[in-house]
Amino acid sequence: MNYSRRTIIKSGVLAAGTTAAIPALSYGRIIGSNEKIRAAVIGLNGRGQSHMQGFKKNVVALCDCDEGILKKRAKDLDVETYVDFRRLLDQQSIDIVSIATPNHTHSLIGIAAAAAGKDVYCEKPVSHNVWEGRQLAEAAKKYDRVIQCGTQSRSSPSLQKAVAFVQEGMLGKIKHAVGTCYKPRKSIGKLDKPLEISKSVNYDLWCGPAEKRPLMRPRLHYDWHWDFNTGNGDMGNQGIHQMDIARWFLGYQTVSPRVFSIGGRLGYDDAGDTPNTQTVIHDYPAAPLIFETRGLPKAKEFQSNNWGGNMDNYRGSRIGVIVQCENGYVVIPSYTSAKAFDQDNNQLENWQGGGNHFENFLQAVEAHDASLLNAPIEEGHLSSALCHTGGVSHQLGVPLSKADITEKLASESELFQDSANRMFQHLTANGVDLTDRSEITMGADIKMDPKSETVIGNPQAAAMMSRDYRGGFEVPKLQAGSKAS
Repeated sequence: MNYSRRTIIKSGVLAAGTTAAIPALSYGRIIGSNEKIRAAVIGLNGRGQSHMQGFKKNVVALCDCDEGILKKRAKDLDVETYVDFRRLLDQQSIDIVSIATPNHTHSLIGIAAAAAGKDVYCEKPVSHNVWEGRQLAEAAKKYDRVIQCGTQSRSSPSLQKAVAFVQEGMLGKIKHAVGTCYKPRKSIGKLDKPLEISKSVNYDLWCGPAEKRPLMRPRLHYDWHWDFNTGNGDMGNQGIHQMDIARWFLGYQTVSPRVFSIGGRLGYDDAGDTPNTQTVIHDYPAAPLIFETRGLPKAKEFQSNNWGGNMDNYRGSRIGVIVQCENGYVVIPSYTSAKAFDQDNNQLENWQGGGNHFENFLQAVEAHDASLLNAPIEEGHLSSALCHTGGVSHQLGVPLSKADITEKLASESELFQDSANRMFQHLTANGVDLTDRSEITMGADIKMDPKSETVIGNPQAAAMMSRDYRGGFEVPKLQAGSKAS
């Protein structure tokens, strides 16, 4: 379906101090009621292909800093092509920008697009750290833009009904939620000398805000997920979907007041530094949110035999969510289905069916009404932030043995201890030595002010709510307050 916009694009004025990374303001064009919305997709290697399909009838421009991929995707299409996203944003003819680049550039490009008068569809997570995600949310307000997060579960009627069912108290009070990302992740390997970047890649643009460093992994693309310099691990890759669903059911509209992580990159030695096994505790007082990541299979024997077909499963959830209530629970095993059970495991309800997240965005753009969005940027920011704070806890942690961690958890709830113990059992089944103090990382116990999204009493953690941005790729400060307070 082709969508048209009946309203005139309204553009704000760039904030003082905006860096060269943000292009000069483009006022956009006035669109008649019979004209289609003109879309550009930035980032074409992975999810960008889904964006191209989702906006198929609207795409008029493509952008990627890898010219090889750009030429491949643009072949046989009547579209404009750009290597540099800044040159694309200069084009007044572009109405919406769809961002499917690596995580570390999401907020930068999203803010620049909003400042240039474009509406934005941004892949999850919408940010690489907490602070820049808040700036992207502020950009939607400042520049009066419609910005949707790519958490497509929010457009699923079945999940919408399941959330209403739980929040209306049909199973009694919500006790907690457990998100699971049990997804096979094998070693990405490790090089003896730095990777030779293809001449087709503008590596300076690819790095953008991140530190420009030599890579010791065999692949540039995709495996950036497992490098904290550019990615956020599987919790921020696949798990952001389940984190968002869990927070949606719980109804929280802030980051958690306390978070800590237990885990590590275990079972192999490679060039990655993000956890492949992790339990993150978001200690909301009313109903905690636990998030579990497993990249290894059920047991070591499956590491050489059908790894992907033999992953853990927790109460019917492999890549999904369990919402536990007083009188029953809900299992959300996919983006498009959910089932409710009583305490005796008798099924009470069964919801099935997904929605069209891209279409929802186009409808909101056409009406120039962000309230129509199923996943407005504020929601995307908060769920992304929960992934980021869990990652910060891990990075500031210390290596301990199972015995040491068990002792530290003695004062925590049985719920938290159970999650850790199931992780220990999983690691033991995969041949990981839990008596070795160098294996498991006990993350920092981080306290947050949920309202201001700032860290309390931990300067190191506070600094990691943002990052040091490379010159020319700084994310502008749109919200009052210190960048990393």
